[in-house]
Amino acid sequence: MLFISAALAVTLLLWAGFQIAKNRASPSVGKKGLENMSAPTPARSQSRGGTDESSLLSSTGLAAQTRIADNSISAGSNSQSTVSGPLSTLAVAQAVMVTVELDFGAKIPSIATAVLDIERRYQADDGNGRTFAILDAYGEPTPTGKLHISMHVSTEKPGIGSLIFKRTGETLWTSRIVPSKDPTKRPFTGKNLSIFIDDGAGKMLTLDGSANPTWIMETVVKEKAVLLDTYWPSGVEHEVTFIYSACGCPVKVMARREGNRVVRTKELPVLFPDDPAAVEVIAKLMRW
Repeated sequence: MLFISAALAVTLLLWAGFQIAKNRASPSVGKKGLENMSAPTPARSQSRGGTDESSLLSSTGLAAQTRIADNSISAGSNSQSTVSGPLSTLAVAQAVMVTVELDFGAKIPSIATAVLDIERRYQADDGNGRTFAILDAYGEPTPTGKLHISMHVSTEKPGIGSLIFKRTGETLWTSRIVPSKDPTKRPFTGKNLSIFIDDGAGKMLTLDGSANPTWIMETVVKEKAVLLDTYWPSGVEHEVTFIYSACGCPVKVMARREGNRVVRTKELPVLFPDDPAAVEVIAKLMRW
């Protein structure tokens, strides 16, 4: 199901209803420098908790026409092996930044390739599906010949989650995930995709997608009562923010309109490596 509608005052918001299988796999990140993070939000927007729909937008009743096939990658597993020693604890719908320097030998891969070498292990309390997802990944080679990677991990349901470097078997991150005490923060449903656009002056614009457009420029800028096609001329660059997570964490990219398509102007970050179906929807809407 795909919904694009009004919401939160400083960005462009797109609502998409996905039918994505619960058991998605993900690339991974590291361990040196692990920091719990509250879910960051776009400027001037209210904080979002979990997948609470009212905190994301008010639906305009967009017709349910798009169903997404489950194209999840197979980097994760439901291994029931236990991890020795005490586990750190995170609540559902929280985020953690995991950073590591990995040794790939003489040939350092791209970030997109490197995350495929990190296994995600899930041990859900209910025995089904993944317990966390990697939202984005970025980094660069170090002067010592290693690859520095940083990634956002969003906790999705109670259980245990781990990131394992396949080449060495090293545990890069592991945590016990517990239910949140905040009733608005619930396990991830995989149905809500939000897209925001910065107008270049620190303000957010709201898109009305009730006409079920096939690409982003066909949406209406609610505050301006014009199509985004008119508001975003060719050759102009904007920061575009995507939210598709339990934690409500923004994933930001820089993009420029070039005629009848939008192109990314920077390769990083890698977007939603654990949710290729969501990435496919984004690519179709943006035409990149």
